[in-house]
Amino acid sequence: MAFKLKVSAPFICMMVLVLATGSNGGGISIYWGQNANEGTLADTCATGNYEYVNIAFLATFGNGQTPMINLAGHCDPYSNGCTGLSSDIKSCQAKGVKVILSIGGGAGSYSLASSDDARQVATYLWNNFLGGTSSSRPLGPAILDGIDFDIEGGTGEYWDELAKYLSGYSKKGKKVYLTAAPQCPFPDAWIGNALKTGLFDYVWVQFYNNPPCQYSSADIANLEDAWKQWTSDIPAANIFLGLPAAPDAAGS
Repeated sequence: MAFKLKVSAPFICMMVLVLATGSNGGGISIYWGQNANEGTLADTCATGNYEYVNIAFLATFGNGQTPMINLAGHCDPYSNGCTGLSSDIKSCQAKGVKVILSIGGGAGSYSLASSDDARQVATYLWNNFLGGTSSSRPLGPAILDGIDFDIEGGTGEYWDELAKYLSGYSKKGKKVYLTAAPQCPFPDAWIGNALKTGLFDYVWVQFYNNPPCQYSSADIANLEDAWKQWTSDIPAANIFLGLPAAPDAAGS
């Protein structure tokens, strides 16, 4: 079993130590977009530190809502100010970094009301961020590599349907990578069923803000037990162990 690093940051840039199953390489994943002082997306990728960058977050979508991206102080989506990120995205991808859109977050307004709602959200994501076409792509013409499920609210319904619809778009050409950031208590309350589909390529589990299974330097027994459950029960190609990058990057 190889060690990887993952960075996870709902609202604050967080770094994450990661173990991946069935892998011999190392790698770091980072969430970018919720800290105006974290530098540009292009600069982030230019460090050469990261293999995956999750743009966070598409915080409003589903249940009849108009989808809206929120990148904190980086750009204003209401004035199409985030379209300039397209060149940064392409710069990252030219360096071999996979750039993924993270949907949800810890303080978003999102839910799926039905299977048809899931289908409509998948269509929106395909046309506005992936390989489809739209006259109002929030991040410009760059084609992202996939979608990250950072679902921390709403209900646990229909996320498996959304994963299936998104996965189906891989048949249209460029692969659509699916990733997820569940909480470490198993199974995850929101996307537990979605993860069982086996459609997710990378799963970065949040081993923080969860006392029953979070990392503690004094005693890692609970973390080890939870890790064994995640790696034995979730059919994902790579599973990451997520830890905060700094003491002020998470509540615990």
